[in-house]
Amino acid sequence: MSTRKLLLLVVVAGAVSAFFALDLGRHFSLEALKAQQAAIESYRQANPALAAGIFFIVYVAVTALSLPGAVIMTLAGGAVFGLLWGMVLVSFASSVGATLAFLASRFLLRDWVAKRFGQRLQAIDRGVEKEGGFYLFTLRLVPAFPFFMINLVMGLTPMRAWTFYWVSQVGMLAGTLVFVNAGTQLAGISSLSGILSPALIGSFALLGIFPLIAKKIVDGIKAKKVYARWTRPGKFDRNIIVIGGGSAGLVTAYIAAAVKAKVTLIEKHKLGGDCLNTGCVPSKALIRSAKFLSHVARAGEFGMRRGASAVPGDTAAHNFSFAEVMERVQRVVRAIEPHDSVERYTGLGVEVIEGSAKLVSPWEVEVTRHDGTTEKLSTRAIVVAAGARPFVPPIPGIVEVGYLTSDNVWELRELPKRLVVLGGGPIGCELTQAFARFGAKVTQVEMLPRLMIREDPEVSDLVAARFRQEGVDVLVNHKAMRFVVESGEKLLIAEHEGRELRIPFDAVLVAVGRVANLKGYGLEEIGVAATRTIDTNDFLQTTYPNIYAAGDVAGPYQFTHTAAHQAWYAAVNALFDPFKKFRADYSVIPWATFVEPEVARVGLNETEAKEKGIAYEVARYDIDDLDRAIADSEAHGFIKVLTVPGKDRILGVTIVGEHAGDLIAEYVLAMKHGIGLNKILGTIHIYPTMAEANKYVAGVWKKAHAPQGLLAWVARFHAWRRGE
Repeated sequence: MSTRKLLLLVVVAGAVSAFFALDLGRHFSLEALKAQQAAIESYRQANPALAAGIFFIVYVAVTALSLPGAVIMTLAGGAVFGLLWGMVLVSFASSVGATLAFLASRFLLRDWVAKRFGQRLQAIDRGVEKEGGFYLFTLRLVPAFPFFMINLVMGLTPMRAWTFYWVSQVGMLAGTLVFVNAGTQLAGISSLSGILSPALIGSFALLGIFPLIAKKIVDGIKAKKVYARWTRPGKFDRNIIVIGGGSAGLVTAYIAAAVKAKVTLIEKHKLGGDCLNTGCVPSKALIRSAKFLSHVARAGEFGMRRGASAVPGDTAAHNFSFAEVMERVQRVVRAIEPHDSVERYTGLGVEVIEGSAKLVSPWEVEVTRHDGTTEKLSTRAIVVAAGARPFVPPIPGIVEVGYLTSDNVWELRELPKRLVVLGGGPIGCELTQAFARFGAKVTQVEMLPRLMIREDPEVSDLVAARFRQEGVDVLVNHKAMRFVVESGEKLLIAEHEGRELRIPFDAVLVAVGRVANLKGYGLEEIGVAATRTIDTNDFLQTTYPNIYAAGDVAGPYQFTHTAAHQAWYAAVNALFDPFKKFRADYSVIPWATFVEPEVARVGLNETEAKEKGIAYEVARYDIDDLDRAIADSEAHGFIKVLTVPGKDRILGVTIVGEHAGDLIAEYVLAMKHGIGLNKILGTIHIYPTMAEANKYVAGVWKKAHAPQGLLAWVARFHAWRRGE
């Protein structure tokens, strides 16, 4: 704690302690006020300005220190200064004092609270930034809420001090008027409870609810304005239309059908979207074949030799066709295809239309089927789940040399001898290692300082070291400047530390990110706001409240599992608003990158915690010590768990090693449901499994937090029992 904070804390604590130690509270009672009313009135008549100044300063001090007595002083303001001047003095003094309490709370507690509850506060902070003034106003209107608590709690939020002051000034006027007016009739007041009768409390409660009702009315007016140029159909053909048959669209349609809504799903290419056809499924099938080859190359580690040979060092061999590997990839896609087929979803009660969709109004979608026929469908709600596509940067010459992306790389049947991969993110890294294992000479070019920039540096270093070990030329801090063809040879000209590097290649794979599909289906024509993704609120609603967006087209994450997660909120909100709707919850989002060593993460890592100023402790277990990892010849990697200092509550987990994407699930469950490391340590894990590592890292945390004092006494106890 800084010297200034410590000094302020001492001053505040001293003033509060003195208030109670000297029993100053006896002066802030109704009886004391009535007994001293004549003397106070006499002093005011003799010294009007000084009396007003003293009253103002004392009121500010009482409010700023959150001491009991503000109600009595408000009555005194009316009794001594009358309704008009009493209102002026009390209104400004109470707002100034409240703002001082607000600032003191922020100065003393905001950083501490942010460090301990940073992630949990994010949603609250976003809400306060958007509508904090409005909700503060409603709280100020209802004197049943303890005002001093409002002051302290609001100090922990990012609300601007000026906003807090003027909203408090206006919001407290109604309650101030009631109490100051009561003070003018002090002789007739027998108890404070008589001032706030049940009827008056009820009136204030209605007054507090009124802004909420007014907000709903305003929202309705805004919505009406948005819809003003459109004619709403008298009735609808469907409850919901879903545009896009990827992960988000399929889950949305599934949920709608499950709750017996009439739903239509429109897809212009293939159901399953990128995940099934060009993303998750084919890439993991390719990675599996590549991993098998890497194991064959390591056969000597497992005691294997080729055929019946007994010659030491004559290891297992392999012979493969890249074309056959790519055909296997397609077989895997075809095997999974029925899960996302038209037949399956039709059987579930979904109307599936294969064709192109176009929004023509907030409630109407025009469909052009593959046979050229068109029809217009009406619906109460629409969910846009149009997905994303690979981003191809406008590098000079890239079109002329030709390029591959994660969309068309699956068409390859001949392995490129020299492959340049642009990008060091998850897609680039996964495909880099796979192609290198098939025998391509791969050069990976990343303009940032390291691969997998979202992970901790030690994770990036492990992955890069493994890539180099397997023959990949990893070039970080290299920027692709242009592509050229010289003497029939394709070259990438890259810039590194002010110098140009010429990289020859046969094929280039662009994997520098993905961009949302925002054009071609009517968003711009009907005025749905979009920037890099479709603009949505916390409920996934777009410019038009009945049009929702989910998945890659909505962001902020581009994972199949987050698309499915968003789809639940989009479907339920679209079907049941205005009766009930839910804010999308992104508090526990896991992901994995399927390179070797495999990398998985949920929650914070050390890099993010430092950037956000969140205090943490680290418990780390190195998997090279795990029995199953040793038995499998996969003794590499680690588990790193970030926890709240002194507590076992998990802030985030990073796992590097075999089956990291599977091992992370235990921590996702733990974080979602508030399970700490103590309970993971107390859970039986099968021996020998990789999952035991989760228990062992909990043991590392426990050992670091062992009660040393208690253990010393226990040691003495056992010594005593031995007779020593």
